[in-house]
Amino acid sequence: MTKTIFITGASRGFGRIWAEAFLQRGDNVVAAVRKPETLTELAQEFPVNLLVLKLDVTDKKASFEAIEDAKAHFGSIDVLINNAGYGQIGAIEELSEQDVRSQFETNVMGSLWTIQAALPMMRAQKSGHIIQLSSALGLNTVTLMGLYSATKFAIEGLTETLAAEVSDFGIKVSLVEPGRYDTDFSGSHSLARSESISVYDNMRKVFWDYADQEDSGKPAATINALFALVDSEQPPLRLILGKTAYPWVKNTYEQRLKTWEAWQDISVAAHG
Repeated sequence: MTKTIFITGASRGFGRIWAEAFLQRGDNVVAAVRKPETLTELAQEFPVNLLVLKLDVTDKKASFEAIEDAKAHFGSIDVLINNAGYGQIGAIEELSEQDVRSQFETNVMGSLWTIQAALPMMRAQKSGHIIQLSSALGLNTVTLMGLYSATKFAIEGLTETLAAEVSDFGIKVSLVEPGRYDTDFSGSHSLARSESISVYDNMRKVFWDYADQEDSGKPAATINALFALVDSEQPPLRLILGKTAYPWVKNTYEQRLKTWEAWQDISVAAHG
């Protein structure tokens, strides 16, 4: 059955790859992007199935209007994929107020606005699937990416809560948690850098040396996983993508459990 997929941040990276894949299999795609001209060729190739909308996800009013435009064009939205976002490199001490506000407005609030806009329609049609692009860094942390992790941890909490709130309405909710992939995430468009303090320079060198050596996944290899997710009658709340994230996350949670267990006597005594 043909589905209508609304994807934010569809001009590059995962968003672009998934938009093309859904179009090629015959689905309808609403590609919400800041620069519609980046999808001119794709729009010419799929003049019927693709609707390109200009959208800055930090604009709440525009997000609601985009959802309405998509509904008016295709009749409904079956799947909302919140993919828009970017990363931030900077030690906690280095983060400016603007760094923090911009990151949260895009990665967290930008997702929230489209979710709020889509929910009344999905409740009315008693169906829908909201997919939030999180990250392995929404489950784990690394030095210099604390702000990005903070936004993804926030998304994890919002999305898990959302899943419980809308399950009775026939709406499915999933978090997609990729590890490291060979997208343009490290480029200037997707990765901002805070003004540096020299005491963290060695940490930065270690960070980039490790990043250059990391076993990165191939973005196109995620296509079948996305197909399986949107086609599932009972999709998981969380789906990790890639082979490196799961063992890393598993080790982290095992260590957390050991710590909590070791401190149980003190924790219980604190109950009073």
